[in-house]
Amino acid sequence: MKNLTALFSLSILLASCGPSKSSTNDLAVSNPIVSSIDLTQTTNDKVPVTINPGRFTVDKVIYHLPRVVQGTYAVSDFGIFVENLKAIDYNGKEMAVVKSDNNSWIINNAKDLDKITYLVNDSFDVEGSSETVPFSPAGTNIEPVNYLLNLHGFIGYFDSLKNSQYSLEVTSPSNFKNSSALEHSSSVTSEDGSKTTITYFAPRYFDITDNPMMYGNLDVEEFMVGNIKIVLSVYSPNKVHTANSLKETIYAMMQGQKAYLGDLDSTPRYDIYLYLADNRADGPTGFGALEHQKSTVVVLREASSKESLAESMVDVVSHEFFHIVSPLSVHSEDVHYFDYDQPTFSKHLWMYEGVTEYFAQHFQVYEGQKTPEQFYATMMDKINTSKRMDDSMSFTKMSENIIVEPYASNYYNVYQKGALIGMCIDILMREESNGERSMLSLMKELSNKYGENKPFEDDNILNEIGDMTYPSVKNFLDIHVLGTTPIDYKVFLDKVGLLFEEGQVETNYIRSSNNFVFKADQDKRAILFTENVSENSFWADHGVKANDVLYAVNGNVITPENAQTFLGEMYQWKPGNEVEVTLMRNGEEIIIKDTLTKTYTVDQMIAENPNATPKQIRIRNSWLNLSSISK
Repeated sequence: MKNLTALFSLSILLASCGPSKSSTNDLAVSNPIVSSIDLTQTTNDKVPVTINPGRFTVDKVIYHLPRVVQGTYAVSDFGIFVENLKAIDYNGKEMAVVKSDNNSWIINNAKDLDKITYLVNDSFDVEGSSETVPFSPAGTNIEPVNYLLNLHGFIGYFDSLKNSQYSLEVTSPSNFKNSSALEHSSSVTSEDGSKTTITYFAPRYFDITDNPMMYGNLDVEEFMVGNIKIVLSVYSPNKVHTANSLKETIYAMMQGQKAYLGDLDSTPRYDIYLYLADNRADGPTGFGALEHQKSTVVVLREASSKESLAESMVDVVSHEFFHIVSPLSVHSEDVHYFDYDQPTFSKHLWMYEGVTEYFAQHFQVYEGQKTPEQFYATMMDKINTSKRMDDSMSFTKMSENIIVEPYASNYYNVYQKGALIGMCIDILMREESNGERSMLSLMKELSNKYGENKPFEDDNILNEIGDMTYPSVKNFLDIHVLGTTPIDYKVFLDKVGLLFEEGQVETNYIRSSNNFVFKADQDKRAILFTENVSENSFWADHGVKANDVLYAVNGNVITPENAQTFLGEMYQWKPGNEVEVTLMRNGEEIIIKDTLTKTYTVDQMIAENPNATPKQIRIRNSWLNLSSISK
């Protein structure tokens, strides 16, 4: 999972993956669980679902919707979106049902149970009005022209049948396009041609939750990257973006990723589902992506420019695709035997999310898609961001307790310090092996040892990595991952001939150095510029002062209610864009109308040491895949 919403940290500003263990001892069900979703019968954004589990041989069963889903590290409670759940016996009569918690329904006299029916609301509509809401890419959308079917939001499970096969029928208007990596066995169109029913097959419940679908007025492009078929499905409500406009970006990115991964096995098909959110009040606000074994669901802003959207897609989709390494190929028992109701969490988010994020950034410089200086700037930003969080928190302890405080509020650090952990181990591996081994080669070794169907023991993996590598790597893991000692990045950068120095650093239009240039004034119900604005060259060059009110952007008046949306858009501004900003200063209106230029601040940066030794340069060249430089 990659959550871009936290990237903006605007809420703070404005406030100032595997099969499950199963037992069938109490059941005698051999046929697939037959489930159906009928999109043609949607009423008031509610979709009817039917579950036919076959005949039970016990007196009581419990039906669940997931409380937590794989790849997320928070409670989602998908059961709260279910209404009017009914149990029907073989005579067509309604049976008694007891809802025991947000996600569970108890059915007695289960031997008489024929089927379960219920309605499902979508999660997108309530994101702004509920405390417990799924991260948008894990959520669901139900509207006349688009259905985002994260199936864990529609199809549930019986405790002892998570390893049973599932047959899933999805009925939709015949003019809908659809996309899914889940195997389908048949497609039948009604006699009048108005609707089509596609029947899909899932070997077990995990495959239901691991294969999202998208139906509706989609724009779909299919293309090959090596031996992988890429299916890109885009829903842009106002037709601002198309799959074709993103095809070249995705192709180049994934071509680089395949080259980077080398002989590491991958999937023959990979689906990318992109939902672009407009500015409607009941739309999704959790921007980012959620990985699956053969696909990823991405939610981003439709208002993004073509360039900004392409950049965001590279950032999030590359991250999700690298999850084929971890946790999909290398994972612990907590992941492999995932409990959707009362999950336990692995200690190794530094690997699942951190190393994945490192690969997503490192491959771009390694495959020549970014310059070393751009890569240095990215890692410097992660260093700065990580230090604003709890830098002395044990990463393994945080991971194991990630859904409770104080650990939950530090989750974003898995993309920051977690990636930096990957960087440091990568440098150590290259130093110790004279450039022959790396973080990626280590993950390949772990993948060969374990793989998709064999989990590692959570408490032993750090020792195993130590045995497979070098004492310096084991010492690093003990001190900085298991332990609480902050990382001294100077030590590791020095190994590759880099150092910290102060200089002019490119920034965005909402920050200067490590601080926002805006703050909320709740009394005035306004967004003000802070003292930090003097350190942002674009605003400073236009004479903006502290306590100026940000009144309007491109003709849109800014309020506390819409500020997060517009500041998020300003975060994505690019040089060359035409902008018009209206300020208020002591009751006087000031208009800035100009073409954006690059904006800078003075900050610490990573730079190459002019006195680096030949050994340091040799390790750096190995690390960044640069040609040899003699000194």
